Amino acid sequence: MMSYIRRYFISGLLVWLPIWVTILVIKFLIDILDNILLLLPQRYRPDYLLGFHIPGIGLVIILIVILLTGMFAANFLGKKFVELWDSVVGRIPLVRTIHMGVKQILQTLFTPGGKSFRKVLLVEYPRAGMWTIAFQTGDSSPMMEKSSTGETMVNLYVPTTPNPTSGFLLVVPKKDVIELDMSVEQALKFVISLGVVQPI
Repeated sequence: MMSYIRRYFISGLLVWLPIWVTILVIKFLIDILDNILLLLPQRYRPDYLLGFHIPGIGLVIILIVILLTGMFAANFLGKKFVELWDSVVGRIPLVRTIHMGVKQILQTLFTPGGKSFRKVLLVEYPRAGMWTIAFQTGDSSPMMEKSSTGETMVNLYVPTTPNPTSGFLLVVPKKDVIELDMSVEQALKFVISLGVVQPI
């Protein structure tokens, strides 16, 4: 009897817990985006203008602002303005490093046809005989190859589990990695789930 109750309880938990966690995460993100509107003067806030609060209005406004900014930045005048802004920011020492670094990463990740995070690899790490999932972030520079054995090198990002946003950058010989027939999404699920969710 107790084994049936335990099995039914676990089955119910597997249904409700992911739903509950998903709702909490979405609510957390919406609350953060709604709080961004507090940066506006009170008379311009949606709650003040409408007379009541609409959950998620911050998310909608931010998405619209991003879309309109993208439309502006894609035309001739917008491109010139972005170039001018980059040149101004590029003269500020600390800000230049952060701003241009983030911009280069985003351009690498989102540019169509880019090589970053397009290949899932298997690499021996942290020692020979132990293998881990890695993502190729690009080909190594000629300078890096000259300083090594002269072999073709590749830049790899090895994510940590279960948080793939932290990890390690490795530069290894191309011959020492194995390319997997696995999508980036499948690999991320594998990493986040601690290896429980197997790639199909």
